[in-house]
Amino acid sequence: MGEQGPLCVNVHATNATTENLSRHDMLHWVNDCLRTNYTKIEELCSGAAYCQFMDMLFPGSVSLRKVKFKTNLEHEYIQNFKLLQASFKKVGVDKNIPVDRLIKGRFQDNFEFVQWFKKFFDANYDGRQYDPVEARGNTSVIGTATSGSTSRIANNHKVAASRPVHATKPMTRNTPVSKPIGAATRITGSTGAGDSHRLEELSNQIAELKTTVDGLEKERDFYYGKLRDIEVLCQECDQKVGKSQVVDQILEILYATEPHGYDETGNVHPEGRMEGFSVPEDYVEDGGPVAAGEEEEY
Repeated sequence: MGEQGPLCVNVHATNATTENLSRHDMLHWVNDCLRTNYTKIEELCSGAAYCQFMDMLFPGSVSLRKVKFKTNLEHEYIQNFKLLQASFKKVGVDKNIPVDRLIKGRFQDNFEFVQWFKKFFDANYDGRQYDPVEARGNTSVIGTATSGSTSRIANNHKVAASRPVHATKPMTRNTPVSKPIGAATRITGSTGAGDSHRLEELSNQIAELKTTVDGLEKERDFYYGKLRDIEVLCQECDQKVGKSQVVDQILEILYATEPHGYDETGNVHPEGRMEGFSVPEDYVEDGGPVAAGEEEEY
């Protein structure tokens, strides 16, 4: 008898073949399938979600009791990814897992991997019912919702617009920022006025720093999205599209702004060229870059 083939359908996702879900849609898909409440793509760096997805797709391929669902420790992330690698090998997945990059919790690396995994999931999911909370023995996950029911996921490429609970709950993780201030006021009865004032001041500084970090993360994701749009555009460019047209589309992406630069589908808004990158002085709206040595007429 010949060697047994893989039990799974292997996929090789590229930017041209992968459906480009936004990070919010991708998180909604993960949370809807696993009854979790992840609020950032970076939180998938623990590897726990992928282990449970493999248990959903190929029952018995992963021992969920060995998975660390609630951890912030890098060495336990590595342990989870070792379990994932073992399950990949067991069912014949030929994907290399960039563990060293994923466990660092950077957005770009984790977003690219979950995009591939979404395509892999769609190619292998058979629509069976699965209770993710019961499957992990009611073990809590960082950001997990308290209630859960049997997961029914349609085997399609669209994220359901229903279940608004999962779309709104992540916002509740930002509210604890104000709690240290309240804590400071409760301690005033047992501490001096100077200590109370100092504690409140530090609490305010923490709140301001978190606001700054949130803003930087949004800005990072925004400009990463621009570069990703450019990458997809260049890969999809063929001989039917003129070079000047491609250049114009690239510049539209670069000069678009977050509030008005993109529509709800992620495409460049017609009035989006406002405050993004500064438009070079030698760029002419209707003629492209001015040729070297050629002067403009006034």
